[in-house]
Amino acid sequence: MALAEYRAEGGIATITLNNPPANLYTHEMMLDLDKAILQARFDDNVHAIVLTGMGDKFFCAGADIKMLASVTPKFKYFFCLHANETLSRLEQTPKLVIAACNGITVGGGLVIAMAADIRIGRKGGGKVGLPEVNLGVLPGTGGTQRIARIVGKSRAIEMMTSGRLCAFEEAQQYGLMDFLYEAPDTATFLSKVHEYAKQFVPPNKAAKAVGLIKRSVQSGAEVAFEYGLAMEREFQAQLFASEDAKEGLNAYVEKRPAKFKGT
Repeated sequence: MALAEYRAEGGIATITLNNPPANLYTHEMMLDLDKAILQARFDDNVHAIVLTGMGDKFFCAGADIKMLASVTPKFKYFFCLHANETLSRLEQTPKLVIAACNGITVGGGLVIAMAADIRIGRKGGGKVGLPEVNLGVLPGTGGTQRIARIVGKSRAIEMMTSGRLCAFEEAQQYGLMDFLYEAPDTATFLSKVHEYAKQFVPPNKAAKAVGLIKRSVQSGAEVAFEYGLAMEREFQAQLFASEDAKEGLNAYVEKRPAKFKGT
């Protein structure tokens, strides 16, 4: 059984963290998640990725603490390094990634969600937070860096040093959740998330443009402004040479809806 299950349908890949009840992640889960991310990246028929958790109560409650307590400091270091690399790969994949937070999303689970481009929570379905300080450590798989970039430095420091958890509704105020969907269970919630994701899939959108917009922001925001502009120009040059750009420009001139193919 894969700890990160992969399925693809209708241009959308769904990756499900599968270690119930809390979907705690281990090195083995990160290996499976890494494999699933690469599978989605290389699949030309996949244009968007939905990342979620198994069950109705948890997206992911973070790392398996019992596992961490039993391994060496050297293993912990490489465990964090590999998690950093895996989540960076998710961020840099030129396909839109939506975290469907179906339940509690805390610790390293929130870090995984923050590596997505858009986060959608199930209304009333859970809490978010980075409570690692209560274990005498920090959010070590990218949490300190990602949350500061989303909510700002002072709120990030307050949330991490207090270790407090907040409801999805409060998290939405900070930008940790982009949307909240009302749903009685995960199946209904995921159906709504997939409906949202379809807008980014051909023929509705030029998926290559969506992917490169994502890359331009995710990568460009981390470098000096002039280098971000240079990156943007290179991506634009790629898009101007694409079939979808030709279709989009012609459709505009001909006053008809564009039918994109993702090429």
